[in-house]
Amino acid sequence: CIKPPRTGCLCLRCCGRREPRPRTVWLGHPEKRDQRYPRNVINNQKYNFFTFLPGVLFNQFKYFFNLYFLLLACSQFVVEMRLGALYTYWVPLGFVLAVTVIREATEEIRCYMRDKEVNSQIYSKLTARGTVVGVVLYTGRELRSVMNTSNPRSKIGLFDLEVNCLTKILFGALVVVSLVMVALQHFAGRWYLQIIRFLLLFSNIIPISLRVNLDMGKIVYSWVIRRDSKIPGTVVRSSTIPEQLGRISYVLTDKTGTLTQNEMVFKRLHLGTVAYGLDSMDEVQSHIFSIYTQQSQDPPALKGVTLATKVRKTMSSRVHEAVKAIALCHNVTPVYESNGVTDQAEAERHYEDSCRVYQASSPDEVALVQWTESVGLTLVGRDQSSVQLRTPGGQILNFTILQIFPFTYESKRMGIIVRDESTGEITFYMKGADVVMAGIVQYNDWLEEECGNMAREGLRVLVVAKKSLTEEQYQDFEARYVQAKLSVHDRSLKVATVIESLEMEMELLCLTGVEDQLQTDVRPTLETLRNAGIKVWMLTGDKLETATCTAKNAHLVTRTQDIHIFRLVTNRGEAHLELNAFRRKHDCALVISGDSLEVCLKYYEYEFMELACQCPAVVCCRCAPTQKAQIVRLLQERTGKLTCAVGDGGNDVSMIQEADCGVGVEGKEGKQASLAADFSITQFKHLGRLLMVHGRNSYKRSAALSQFVIHRSLCISTMQAVFSSVFYFASVPLYQGFLIIGYSTIYTMFPVFSLVLDKDVKSEVAMLYPELYKDLLKGRPLSYKTFLIWVLISIYQGSIIMYGALLLFESEFVHIVAISFTSLILTELLMVALTIQTWHWLMIVAELLSLSCYIASLVFLHEFIDVYFIATLSFLWKVTVITLVSCLPLYVLKYLRRRFSPPSYSKLTS
Repeated sequence: CIKPPRTGCLCLRCCGRREPRPRTVWLGHPEKRDQRYPRNVINNQKYNFFTFLPGVLFNQFKYFFNLYFLLLACSQFVVEMRLGALYTYWVPLGFVLAVTVIREATEEIRCYMRDKEVNSQIYSKLTARGTVVGVVLYTGRELRSVMNTSNPRSKIGLFDLEVNCLTKILFGALVVVSLVMVALQHFAGRWYLQIIRFLLLFSNIIPISLRVNLDMGKIVYSWVIRRDSKIPGTVVRSSTIPEQLGRISYVLTDKTGTLTQNEMVFKRLHLGTVAYGLDSMDEVQSHIFSIYTQQSQDPPALKGVTLATKVRKTMSSRVHEAVKAIALCHNVTPVYESNGVTDQAEAERHYEDSCRVYQASSPDEVALVQWTESVGLTLVGRDQSSVQLRTPGGQILNFTILQIFPFTYESKRMGIIVRDESTGEITFYMKGADVVMAGIVQYNDWLEEECGNMAREGLRVLVVAKKSLTEEQYQDFEARYVQAKLSVHDRSLKVATVIESLEMEMELLCLTGVEDQLQTDVRPTLETLRNAGIKVWMLTGDKLETATCTAKNAHLVTRTQDIHIFRLVTNRGEAHLELNAFRRKHDCALVISGDSLEVCLKYYEYEFMELACQCPAVVCCRCAPTQKAQIVRLLQERTGKLTCAVGDGGNDVSMIQEADCGVGVEGKEGKQASLAADFSITQFKHLGRLLMVHGRNSYKRSAALSQFVIHRSLCISTMQAVFSSVFYFASVPLYQGFLIIGYSTIYTMFPVFSLVLDKDVKSEVAMLYPELYKDLLKGRPLSYKTFLIWVLISIYQGSIIMYGALLLFESEFVHIVAISFTSLILTELLMVALTIQTWHWLMIVAELLSLSCYIASLVFLHEFIDVYFIATLSFLWKVTVITLVSCLPLYVLKYLRRRFSPPSYSKLTS
């Protein structure tokens, strides 16, 4: 319980997002709480109620594509420019925007509900245990973890930018065609109005249906990912960038909780002359048992004990001191809960083992205490002033906590001073990282070597030491410590100085080694990524030795690869020399610390990134959250390649948000990374399938879909150009009213959109041969080459259909419309069939449904088509001939290409 003083205040400087300002927290004076602070809630939403609609519309109309159609629709309010009914322009644009707004609203609502659920869980945890007493100094956006992250942003995929670029090229073609048409009229009359009319007439060159098809395709891809039973629990939080998953060149991953399970297992106890592993823990248990059961039972006849017995007792004593230190020096609290048989109060009173749960700020701490329990010395009770241990014989040992010095990232150690109630002995225990403990313990010749050996095995190493204090020594320390804590100026420095006066010539007891086990199938997943041409960088806050060992253990660094450990540099000269040394290495993995990385990026950013990008793997240790985000940003800027960041904790959020594609792993560190990510997975191994199968399919399907929609629009635009050329370059539309809308909707929409179900290989093949993913990194499915091929196909087919209809029609103009439009519909349906690589039953349904809709609607299109003419044999053979001439050569070319130059995937499916 905190007793607030009558007067006085606690002043702390906190770094807010805008500017640092002092904060005064009044204890016991609610009337003085005149300043409001940020709410302590998680918020991952991109918009609020007022910014949603403006924000979504802005993000849509910043695309040239959508802005063009807005201007096009607005132009129809001018009578001189109107070419048809207003609904032919505004209905498609409205539909596109409606789909986008609904999709964004759905994602925002889901995000709000997830945030609300997590915030409710946090509140429940606080209130479940009764009254909570405490002082909250930092809340909401002023938390350190939040200040290390950026605001959620709307990510725009590279694929969408490429499509936007293609629409600009199409707009250029539109302007050129319009100018040519007016030039062929010799710029007669009001030629500037004619240019605008031709721009509107050929506006189909840029298909408005492209955006809505792609957006609906993204929704389908997201649904397929969520429904994949082989990656259960996967959540798509951003449905705008699934194609990004198919073009990742760099994966940047956290270590703890992402590559590893964040489940600590005690693996090694090292006493200098002897070490105990998992296979010899029974010896430790035997030593502990002998100390507590035999030391008081030795008969007088055993005074002349042998040397072996003395050695045995000495070793038991050393083991006991080490285990007792580990059992006392920590921040773990045993909590008792009802198990259905024993209630909480009774379990706490009798220290019931089955009801006890250990709670601590770090899983390392829990692993250490669980290990001491397994060897016989059990932590059964703890409060602010005492600790209770239970011996193998059931005896309760009581210790009074005199002082405790918590672990901090700056000190890298923690300490505790306890008094044994049975003997009155006062002991100062301390544990910490070897880099700081080496200067605190008494001289020895094994600490540095054994710490390095254990770290190379992938173990997290802690050094444990003790110092016995007399009552006078402790009273002297306490007086100086209290005096330092009451200082007004330089309080932290004075307190640290007093504590350091105790931290000298401490007795080295032992080293502990805790292992964070790898997640399931991490090794094959990293191998899959490597074979797919993806480079993996590991960014972690762990020490260099542990990070290096984990990289080897996970096969991030293969056995045949050399490792270059970038030595610690502090200035420009040292960085220059080390970079030159690194430059001489070839095909070796790089391991660098956060401090050295900061120096290199300050003076030699370009040179360092150039060398690092050539490495098959990079490990950055002691890496701060802001550094992780900086590395992602530099990779994007220097290479122009797509990055994917994978993490599980709050310190990974900034990296996840900065990356082109952020993947959060739901782990023991909470859901902060998962909620802030674009995609959420439950295990790291799911990343392989997410990229190799879903990423690859999403990108290839969208590429095929976008090019086919462009082809569909270019065909009808080519026909319009031919028609206008034949009829003296008149700006008169070939198809009017419903025909022009029906062409891109009910007549061809379903077969074209069914391309989102197409796939070139089965998912098992894509996982077995990750080399197939490499082709996507070059952007071949959607490139200027493939775009040009589809443009040429469109011009060929549009010309054949239009010229064929003009040559074969007999007398009525309406017959041209009937022949050409029917041939156009059939050509599109056949071209979809030509494009499909793996048939799905829904594709067949879509083809038949579209054809049926067109045939059924002919009855109602008498205004545009001669119903009696389409029932004649003359109509049927003319349409058949035109359709065959437009499609048959392409089928032949496709067969010849597959026969003599088959794509890589066809060899695997044959």
